[in-house]
Amino acid sequence: MTAHPPVAARHVRGRARRAATSFAAASVLISSAALAGCAPQRDGDVYTVLNSSTDETYHRWDAEAMARCGERLGVTVEQQSVPAAQVMTKALRMASSKSLPDIVQFDASEMPTFADAGGLVDLRTLGLTTDDVPEGIVDFGSHEGTYYGAARSVNTLALFYDEDVLDAAGVRVPTTWDELRRAAKKLTGGDRYGLALSAGGAEDGVFQFTPFMWSNGGDETDLDSPQVVEALDYWKTLLQDGSLSRSTVNWTQADVNDQFMAGNAAMMINGPWQVETLNTKESLHWGIAQIPVPEAGAESVGPLGGAVLTVPRTGDAERERTAGRIVACLASEREQLTYALNSWMVPANEKAAAKWRERVPELDALADQVAAARSRTARLGAGWPGVSLALQSAFQSALTGQSSETALRRAQQRATGGNRGTRP
Repeated sequence: MTAHPPVAARHVRGRARRAATSFAAASVLISSAALAGCAPQRDGDVYTVLNSSTDETYHRWDAEAMARCGERLGVTVEQQSVPAAQVMTKALRMASSKSLPDIVQFDASEMPTFADAGGLVDLRTLGLTTDDVPEGIVDFGSHEGTYYGAARSVNTLALFYDEDVLDAAGVRVPTTWDELRRAAKKLTGGDRYGLALSAGGAEDGVFQFTPFMWSNGGDETDLDSPQVVEALDYWKTLLQDGSLSRSTVNWTQADVNDQFMAGNAAMMINGPWQVETLNTKESLHWGIAQIPVPEAGAESVGPLGGAVLTVPRTGDAERERTAGRIVACLASEREQLTYALNSWMVPANEKAAAKWRERVPELDALADQVAAARSRTARLGAGWPGVSLALQSAFQSALTGQSSETALRRAQQRATGGNRGTRP
């Protein structure tokens, strides 16, 4: 795939389990590195960024941005790119060997692991400000109130629809759950389903469930609340109507996009990382809207996705200050706009986002969705992976026959270690 989705869009089933081990080991590895003495001597004018830009286009765009910032600051900035699923593991290994890079670009859902272990520098102490960054995106890069990660761009989910199919069926773009259910039923026929979404047993499914859970007033700290049960029941209703494929429980977000492009789904829940691929099919006339809400007038609250630039603690205060200047440059209004126009993501900076809206008006609904979006780790921090795993199991159980209430009760017990008196 040529697009560059957030880590959430590319998780595999085993990764979240490995992440739990990383959370347990991170504090020991990072603390040991901090106590083990000075880091090896570094090249004074060369600064390294560890990221997941393994796709050729993204690697090139990042290299160009780093070259521009390096020239402005009088240093050389190089990137070391590994697959997204390996960034945390690589960073932990480098911490244990006292060879951390100057900057690490973490998926925002993983950043709290390093921050919680004391491995990151507060960006505000390095001179970075958040004056033009919306509060939700500041939270996205923060852990326990400290700003550790600067986002260049962010993304979220939206409702994509086939304009030709909806027009032919006389269906208006749905805005509420009732409208979405009726539209999906009417658009289902033959080999085509009305809606495609990912409910797979991985982070993809959890990422796609959060808009339904949050917009309905549900909360990740209370998985078996009536609001969360109602959201999962809504998914079950779409499946029982025949508007969703039974394969939904196995699909990733990439699979969902494949089904939509093949004409097997009239609508889909997905993100802007698919736009580059969608645009390769000239005969497909697609539109985008906010994800429908339980009742008219409710706010559509989706998940923020993307990565943040962080400065690890290396023991060299001067290099950390320069690394902070590099992060500030990469996250500047000008660089954010360039990056967002290349990647179809939404700039984190409000001024850059306003210019972005003017340049890509077809994605205006996505910017509106981002404005109300939330970070998955804002409330749970490093505890998010445990809740995610619990929800993944609940989807698999509820969508294959178990009641949503029972599945989510077990999920809550799993997320809290069976202790009903303690929320995660």
